[in-house]
Amino acid sequence: MAGKFEIKKGGTGKFRFNLKASNGQVILTSEAYDSRAAAVKGIESVKRNAGTDARFERKTAKDGSVYFVLKAGNGEPIGKSEMYKTKASMENGVASVGKHAGDAPVVDAA
Repeated sequence: MAGKFEIKKGGTGKFRFNLKASNGQVILTSEAYDSRAAAVKGIESVKRNAGTDARFERKTAKDGSVYFVLKAGNGEPIGKSEMYKTKASMENGVASVGKHAGDAPVVDAA
């Protein structure tokens, strides 16, 4: 089973997407978008940028957890990861986004 993008409309009426790995784990969560069409454009941006390591900004949270933010070519954030306990786990997450994003189908979440 390949990875996939799931688009979901939240209670506020905004749309978000998650990129899920082949095991179903969420590896990237988007910013909020005003429309489904804008979320789809965000997905297209992930597909374009996920193969470029320099687009991943590695960060450390106040509690010492590490995470990454995927940015578009213009520097705007597209999505971010979960919190990881180790840098090695975070790097595996970066690699997973790069591996799954390019050909992942887009589905609407129930």
